Amino acid sequence: METAALLSEIWHQLGWPLVRLLIYISIGLLFANFIEALNWTRKIAFIARPLTKFAHLSSLAGASFSMAFFSGVSANTMLSEGFNTKKIHKKELILANLFNSLPTYFLHLPTTFCIAAPLIKGAAFTYIGLTFAAALLRTLGISFISHFLLPKGENETKNRIKTAEKSTLRKAWKRTWKRFKRRMQKIIRFTVPIYVLFYILTRIGIFNHLEQFMADHLAFLSWLSPAAISIIVLHVAAEFTAGLAAAGALLADGTMNNREIILALLVGNILSSPIRAFRHQFPYYAGIFKPGLAMQLILFSQSFRLISIMTVTLIYLLFS
Repeated sequence: METAALLSEIWHQLGWPLVRLLIYISIGLLFANFIEALNWTRKIAFIARPLTKFAHLSSLAGASFSMAFFSGVSANTMLSEGFNTKKIHKKELILANLFNSLPTYFLHLPTTFCIAAPLIKGAAFTYIGLTFAAALLRTLGISFISHFLLPKGENETKNRIKTAEKSTLRKAWKRTWKRFKRRMQKIIRFTVPIYVLFYILTRIGIFNHLEQFMADHLAFLSWLSPAAISIIVLHVAAEFTAGLAAAGALLADGTMNNREIILALLVGNILSSPIRAFRHQFPYYAGIFKPGLAMQLILFSQSFRLISIMTVTLIYLLFS
């Protein structure tokens, strides 16, 4: 009976989430490879064209930006495939991944808003607006940085040469399936052991200890009220929804006002994001990219994210 319960728990907490992750990666990989095989990257890059042109990013980066509104896996797979086939170099890969901050934000926006609005009412609009401003700031900031770091037109010329030839659907699918089988083997080889390792680390409480350590050392936030600290502790030690629920309760009974709630949620966002990003992103990033490169991408992404959210938090603190 105990063995059956243990097996059931392992399946629900490790087996099925891992299978689901591999299914999502497979769909994203197939879709990204098929678009590339049909030479459609330039066609779907039109959404980001003004920004990519200014940033000196290639149409492949623009296509990835467009795809990121619908699937982060497909967007990252496009970049990974472009890097592996030498259509973009490492510098552009990193910049393009950071450039996708805005569409990635929109991908999660409906869920975030639908949870926040019923709990913190009108404060949700301000909080969402500030986090949106941070995402926009990241994308615009990367565009500006890319403008000076990337040479104008180099990758675009290369892409035009490589995408000159047209593909029929049959040829495109044949090429897609061939690439998919080769690439998926590598993804499974990296993703499965890393995902299992992170499951073990979660089971033995490593991440809980790290989150609890952060929650226990918040003396530097003495400028916030004790009630705000409780929201931040829940945000860091539990999850975003727990922090929101506490915020909603404190707002409803008049203990805290909208400004205090928003500041507490922004600080909780800043403190909780790095550990959660590493915990949830690294297993699938390491499958799409190589583990070393995956780590670099997450570090760059989280660094820019922290800077942008700290910036909007400081502005809100000073002017609200």
